[in-house]
Amino acid sequence: MASIQLSALAGLDSDTSQEQVEPLYVPPFPERSRIHQFMQHVNTSRGLALSSYFDLYNWSISNIDQFWSDVWDETDVLGHKGSHVVDTAALPPDNPAWFAEAKLNWAENMLRCRSPSKTALIEVTEPQPSQPNPPLQRVTYAELYELVADLVSALLSIGLQPGDRVASYASNCIENVAACLAATAIGCIWVSAAADFGPEGVLERFEQVQPKVIFSVDSVVYNAKIHEHIPKLQRLLARLSENSPAQAKIVIIQKTFDDRTTWNSDWTSFKDFVAAGRKKKLGRTGDGEIEWARLGFDWPVWILFSSGTTGRPKPIVHRAGGMLLQLKKELVICADLRPEDVFFYYTTTGWMMWNFLVSGLSIGCTLVLYDGSPLRDPAFLWHLTDELGISIFGTSAKYIDHLSKVYKPREAHQLTTLRHIYSTGSPLAAPLFDFVYHHIKQDVLLGSITGGTDICSLFAGMCTALPVYRGEIQCRLPGMAIEAFTPSGDIAGPDHPGELVCLRPFPCMPVGFWPLPGYGSEEAVEAAKVRYQQAYFSEFKGVWFHGDHVMVTRSRGGNGGGLVMLGRSDGVLNPGGVRFGSAELYDVIDTCFAPNVTHTSHTIVDCLAVSQSITQGTDERVILFVKLLEAEKLNAELEKRIKSEIRTRRSARHVPAKIIQVDDIPYTLNGKRVEVPVKKIINGAPISSVNPATLRNPECLAAYESIGKELRKEAA
Repeated sequence: MASIQLSALAGLDSDTSQEQVEPLYVPPFPERSRIHQFMQHVNTSRGLALSSYFDLYNWSISNIDQFWSDVWDETDVLGHKGSHVVDTAALPPDNPAWFAEAKLNWAENMLRCRSPSKTALIEVTEPQPSQPNPPLQRVTYAELYELVADLVSALLSIGLQPGDRVASYASNCIENVAACLAATAIGCIWVSAAADFGPEGVLERFEQVQPKVIFSVDSVVYNAKIHEHIPKLQRLLARLSENSPAQAKIVIIQKTFDDRTTWNSDWTSFKDFVAAGRKKKLGRTGDGEIEWARLGFDWPVWILFSSGTTGRPKPIVHRAGGMLLQLKKELVICADLRPEDVFFYYTTTGWMMWNFLVSGLSIGCTLVLYDGSPLRDPAFLWHLTDELGISIFGTSAKYIDHLSKVYKPREAHQLTTLRHIYSTGSPLAAPLFDFVYHHIKQDVLLGSITGGTDICSLFAGMCTALPVYRGEIQCRLPGMAIEAFTPSGDIAGPDHPGELVCLRPFPCMPVGFWPLPGYGSEEAVEAAKVRYQQAYFSEFKGVWFHGDHVMVTRSRGGNGGGLVMLGRSDGVLNPGGVRFGSAELYDVIDTCFAPNVTHTSHTIVDCLAVSQSITQGTDERVILFVKLLEAEKLNAELEKRIKSEIRTRRSARHVPAKIIQVDDIPYTLNGKRVEVPVKKIINGAPISSVNPATLRNPECLAAYESIGKELRKEAA
């Protein structure tokens, strides 16, 4: 395996050693951080002498029962804990039970704050010509609690019971958060699809779980236009009824239309549904408290779905206690979020970052929900940051990449309250670290984070006690025993690439894939168990295989080694037996040819790197697709420059065999490059092997099919 040094990955000069690399950000008072306080508590209660983050990390992965028990206490989880934590001899494929005696409710922990003066949620809608200044919608914690209580009553009145599925096909709004809290308050399982998903994509999800209630909006605003949602909902329901033994109850959240002529006669408005629940007052104790369904730690709280680009989306069932404990660890201990924080994450309801954001309610933060385009007016979200005092700003690497080409927030905004920026969804290239610190804010913690839908949380990410280094995720998070494995199953070692694995069980491992035992036929349940084992435990024996190609860096600043994301494992490039991630090529393009690079005569707007099988499958070559600014053409001079920069900044092995200009790069609905399907297409797979419902722009795949035919002729 080729050794790839961090200096190269970070885009630094090849003669710059790691010891000379200075951090971009250093926390001013690390000893005041919550994680430092947690370490001191552990030292006192456990009789230890941990003195650095790495000490704490090593202890946490060596003593997972003690660590997670201490996290429960430190974050003040509401519920009965019990004495059992986990079987410490179990391996990840065993998927052991956690806190077997525990009883808790996720929603109860979200609604501990009942303040009538503290704002819980602020809903922001994108401006449009007919409403250039849409009013902000706000609810206090007291108002949110009452809304959830009325929804609990309404759900109980139609016969819902623990284990029933409640689904949402909606935008990022207050009503959607309340519906999630109400469903989980009574032990129902939440299922969510974003309003921008097509009906076919939602059908593939909902038909697997058969929801008894579906919350939907009547319309959404995006790119300053109102898009009616009812026709999409009707197409979904028509198809869903073909295979469903019972019709779901439909509740419509009215956002911009009040025309019920297009509604089905048996639908109910959200307002009427809430009002009916308020009259019946079901599910409350004598003193008005919601009768929370305190269930086991491993009770399913929600089902998330894999992207499903080349197959049916996997229904991933997450345990209530695991989600609560893991996200409390991340937000409270690692990120140091506080009740006074205003927490924003740009996300749809179909991305796990929505669940991550909503978990901020457990701290008493004010959450900002935005529904609309993030970049039609690049200044909008940054005006919002100043206006609302946003302190935690979460987004995707793709957003920061786009922003870097069109806008510099620091020139027009104060951003005095902003203390953290989080980025995920794809690797955050090293030049984008520079952009954040030069053109957004200097004294901000830039938390590049990584985890995924599979765990609905993080393996590595932010820590308020550690410095930030260019191109690097700060640290492996406590309790997550991750390493980079070589193909032979050995630890790759510092500064060497490998496959992301987790060596010890962790509480946010999914319970399984749907259907769980008791919710389907024996054959379906067994098939789900087999699919679950194949998804995470078939690559390497005895460990969780996550499917990311990464590098654990040499320890600096007491972090025990940060993480560099190199791309998805199934998109790893392997020309001549030298493995490297596509992110290494994207980093060079972003550094040398992006629109914000003023010294280049050509602008590459986007790119995609995949491998093509050659010599009867015994080798492969790298194909780099590039999208240029409109009217610009790929010529011999630009090709030469691209190859030269890649050779200089990486190695001769990294240089693509072919560079091809395309009109568009395919992306999933959640904004991730579609590498594996394109790889399959150029190697001869039909377009029909790709699920178009999971893509934003599936029409562009036809061009790759044509290019693939020519490439295969050439390589024959």
